[in-house]
Amino acid sequence: MRRGLICLVWSACVLLQAPSHAAQAAKKCLTDCSPRIGVVSAFGAEADLLVAQTQQRKTHVINGNRLTTGILRGNRVVIVLSGVSMINSVMVTQLMLDHFRIERLIMSGIAGGLNPALHVGDVTIPDRWVMSMEVYWSHNSQLPTGCGKPGDMSCLGLKLATGKDGQVLPPFNLTTPQGEVPTGLFMRENFVMTAKNSLAKPPGEFVFAYPVDGDMMAVASQLKPMLSQCGPAHQVGQPLDPKQCVRQQPQVLVGGAGVTGTAFLANPDYRKYLFDKLQANSFEMETAGLAHVAYANDVPYIAFRSLSDLAGGEAFDPDVVALFSSGLAEANASAVALAFLRAWRLKYPRAATSTRPSR
Repeated sequence: MRRGLICLVWSACVLLQAPSHAAQAAKKCLTDCSPRIGVVSAFGAEADLLVAQTQQRKTHVINGNRLTTGILRGNRVVIVLSGVSMINSVMVTQLMLDHFRIERLIMSGIAGGLNPALHVGDVTIPDRWVMSMEVYWSHNSQLPTGCGKPGDMSCLGLKLATGKDGQVLPPFNLTTPQGEVPTGLFMRENFVMTAKNSLAKPPGEFVFAYPVDGDMMAVASQLKPMLSQCGPAHQVGQPLDPKQCVRQQPQVLVGGAGVTGTAFLANPDYRKYLFDKLQANSFEMETAGLAHVAYANDVPYIAFRSLSDLAGGEAFDPDVVALFSSGLAEANASAVALAFLRAWRLKYPRAATSTRPSR
C-alpha cells in the first residue's frame, strides 16, 4: 500500500510538471523543434539559390519574414533572408532562434574588400568578426578620461577596444594633403549578457571580437569549392566575356578578421585603418550582428563572404560590374556555403539531424 501511495504521488508530480516542461519547450522553439542549421543571407538572389536546392521545403511566414525549412546537402536547415543592415540581421537571427531549434548558424553573402591583395570574387572565411562602428566619439585623438583615468570608461558602462598588447586601439584619423586630421573615433567593445556570464560579479562581459566556432572553422579550412570566374550565363569553353567574367580566378581565403558596420563603406582611409589595425579582410553590414546574437545564445556560427569590390575604391572596376550583373556574386558565395554543408554532413553525419557535436 505504501509503495502504491508513493507511485501515486510520483505520478501526480510528473503530471504537474508536464505542462511546465511543455511550456519551456515551446519557448525554445515556437514553430519547429527539429534540430537544424540556420542559414542567413543578406541578399535575396543568394537565398533563392540555396532555397532552390533545398529538398522537402516548407515555408513559414513569421512576422512577415519567410523562413524555409528542409534538407540541404543532407542537413536539416532553415533559410531566411535578413535584408541589408546589422539591425535586420540581429532581428531575423533572434527570430529564427526563438522559433526553431538552431544548433548552428551560417551567414553567407557578399562584402567589400579591405585587404588590397584580394580580388573581386574571392571568398573570405574570417575566424572572428568585430563591430568597428560601435565607437566612443571624442573631441580629439587623445585617450579620453571620462572616468578620471586615460582610457577608463567604466563609470559610463563602456569599454574601449584593446589590441593583443592590451593597449587601447588608436582612433581613426583622416588623411589629407595637409596631414592627418583626428576624428576622435575610438572603437569600443560591446556589452553582452549570457546565461553563463550572468552569474559573474558583476554580471555580463564586454566583447570586441566574436570568434567563429572552432569545429566549423576546421571543416571550412579544408574546403576546395569550385568557384566560378564567370557568371552562370557564360558558356563553358567560350572566351572570357568582361561583362560576365572577372579577370582572375576567385580563391578562398581562410582566417583574418571580418568587420561589420552600420555604414556603407566608401572611404579608402577607413578601409586602410581597418586593414592595418584589425588585419581585416572584408567589410559588410550584417555578420557581426548575427555573431552577437549567436554569442548571447551560445550558438556556434561561421560566415562566408564573397568580395564584391575594394571598399572605398573610386576607380571604375569592370570586375565589379561583371560580379553583380552576371550573378557571380551570389553563385560563389552560395557555392562555399553548399560545399561547407556537404563537408559538415560527412564529418558529423548526425550533427543537424539528432544532436549537436561537442564544441
